[in-house]
Amino acid sequence: MAANLPGPTCVNTTPSPSLESTAPAPESPAAITFESFGLAEPILRAVHELGYREPTPIQAQAIPVVMQGHDVMGAAQTGTGKTAGFALPILQRLLQHANPSASPARHPVRALILAPTRELADQIFVNVRDYARHTHLRSAVVFGGVDIAPQIAALRQGCEVLIATPGRLLDHLGQRTVTLAQAEILVLDEADRMLDMGFLPDIQRIINALPQRRQNLMFSATFSEDIRKLASSFLQRPISIEVARRNAAADTVEQVVYRVPDVDSKRAAVAQLVRERAISQVIVFTNTKIGASRLARQLERDGLIASAIHGDKSQQERLATLEGFKKGEVSVLVATDVAARGLDIAELPAVINYDLPYSPEDYVHRIGRTGRAGASGLALSLMTGNDERLHQDIEKLLKRKLEVRTLVLDRPVAAAEERSGHRPDDDDRPRRTRDDRGDRAGARSGDRRGPSPVAPPIDPFFLKPYEPVSTDTETAQQASEKAATASRGPIRPARRVAALLGGGPPKG
Repeated sequence: MAANLPGPTCVNTTPSPSLESTAPAPESPAAITFESFGLAEPILRAVHELGYREPTPIQAQAIPVVMQGHDVMGAAQTGTGKTAGFALPILQRLLQHANPSASPARHPVRALILAPTRELADQIFVNVRDYARHTHLRSAVVFGGVDIAPQIAALRQGCEVLIATPGRLLDHLGQRTVTLAQAEILVLDEADRMLDMGFLPDIQRIINALPQRRQNLMFSATFSEDIRKLASSFLQRPISIEVARRNAAADTVEQVVYRVPDVDSKRAAVAQLVRERAISQVIVFTNTKIGASRLARQLERDGLIASAIHGDKSQQERLATLEGFKKGEVSVLVATDVAARGLDIAELPAVINYDLPYSPEDYVHRIGRTGRAGASGLALSLMTGNDERLHQDIEKLLKRKLEVRTLVLDRPVAAAEERSGHRPDDDDRPRRTRDDRGDRAGARSGDRRGPSPVAPPIDPFFLKPYEPVSTDTETAQQASEKAATASRGPIRPARRVAALLGGGPPKG
């Protein structure tokens, strides 16, 4: 049940008995500022230090509604500021519990924010920490793929705001390293992605561990029918906030689809587009982890500074790769959809769909990495004849036709080389023997080429032509063998030895 606490009067609405009602439009965009929300001075000071000047549409509509204590279903395009839309009012509501005590008991978990991926959880944590920098409110983040011990130590210090991925949170609940008995607010960010990743049972278990009286918020770029069914199971008369048409892409993003002859031509197409359009930084999305690693190596050979990120990378490797990309040390980040949600790269100029996604909703999230917060962006996609159905599904979701062009490759020989079976990255790999562990590991990871054939060692003796030995002539080897036998004396007949069972042979 929503906790209907007193709050600002800038929203004057009463939810209808139906599942959801719609938040009213703000009075006047020019009149809305962060000060008009009634946020406390410590939070406002942090907002201004972070460079925030005017609230985005989702922030303008969500902040006052959340501050009033209503349950919310918020839908907005990726990169429009959803995190601040729910984090700022949550911190405002929790300020009444802020205290400078060092005792962990004085800092119980009061707000739980669930995210589908490690990257998104870490990003939300950084934002919440920055917003609360001038308050005594504490925050912590827990996610899988890293050592759980430091997370346990952080939880023991206490935190009012906990950001978590579902699986790792259940680990902590099972080990009793965290309690949610005093949680007042639950946030599901990118809820549709959590359903896609199979987190529904985990979410239900977490909800069962929370107090029944709480405020529930769901924010996402898209809301499918499955998401609305989930919302009906635990949201109480929510306010629906949609600042853009469902499943829409930002109008500031230029979207172009390029036809290429075949799959083998895509690598050359990526390198050509990056150079022709003078793209300084780009995320290239693939559908497979093996394809991401291989493409990154090939683009390195083409002279681009590339790196790959996918689910098989350790958390430390993924964070290090992202940090290098954010600093500009890497110009091409080849990623699977593990990076399609939650990556916040300031002013990312472009994304390229090396593979069209199997789910059209993922296309919206991929291209949402560029053109964020009103900036212009570029979304390029590569399509072969086999991708027509995926292309049609995307257009059907967007309810618009995408511009399609035919890309003429400057280096068609590159595609021919790959069709012939020669892979440019193979020249850099040392040839390994049959018993090399690296080859076996490569075969297990999906490399079907197997170990390179290795010729057996050759004895030069067998390369000589056959020369028959005369029976009349005694060779030096035969003479030496006779001499050795003579030096050992006469050969005595072998003594009879009794058999193990049954004794020796009968006499006479």
